[in-house]
Amino acid sequence: MTQADRKKRYSRSSKMMPPPMVMKVQKVLQREMVREFLAELMSTYVMMVFGLGSVAHMVLGEKLGSYLGVNLGFGFGVTMGVHVAGKVSGAHMNAAVTFASCALGRMAWKKFPVYVLGQFIGSFLAAATIYCLFYSAIIDYSGGHLTVTGPIATANIFATYLPDYMTLWGGFLDEVVVTGMLQLCLFAITDNGNNPALQGTEALVIGILIVVIGISLGMNSGYAINPSRDLPPRFFTFLAGWGTQVFRARVQLTY
Repeated sequence: MTQADRKKRYSRSSKMMPPPMVMKVQKVLQREMVREFLAELMSTYVMMVFGLGSVAHMVLGEKLGSYLGVNLGFGFGVTMGVHVAGKVSGAHMNAAVTFASCALGRMAWKKFPVYVLGQFIGSFLAAATIYCLFYSAIIDYSGGHLTVTGPIATANIFATYLPDYMTLWGGFLDEVVVTGMLQLCLFAITDNGNNPALQGTEALVIGILIVVIGISLGMNSGYAINPSRDLPPRFFTFLAGWGTQVFRARVQLTY
């Protein structure tokens, strides 16, 4: 082999090798907890974009949205989220589900903050996405006034608020019961020792479960059965201009 041939061969092999920075990124992405973090972020983002988008249609679009539409948006948003990350992290998309998994020994506690951080970031980014997509509609609907209460309130696109007839403790109890129903049914759907959903249909069945919970138990507190669904968008509205009232207000639920 001549020196020229060796140079050509070395040149081709060097082109095939990825740069050091790319190799480092690939090595990081191969770590289990990093992949699970990104899976929770992406699945929660998908769920929340569809869910919050359906609420925006109902609040801002007059005849374009409905209470049933919100339930379908969140329900099938969950289904898509499970398809996005179910094989990587289990697609919890819910800090309460992650807590239950750790408490029952199904997952190591060291993963709890990783999962929840991914969920919170995904949910926050979804709220920012919906805000950007519907910004013109929000300004047109509210006349440029970002309010939490009143006839032109728009904060309820992003987070849930108690109606006047519910006390704070009543809302807390309602969420405990509804979240318990969610977790009980999730265990039933995935319990191979009982009567689980057919293999390959779990995502669809879980989505239907969310729809059923919404249409049967959602009136009192908006079935915010997920801290990862409610807290990050609430913080986003605080930063985006709705102010501290998003943490104190009691407004009539719109869904």
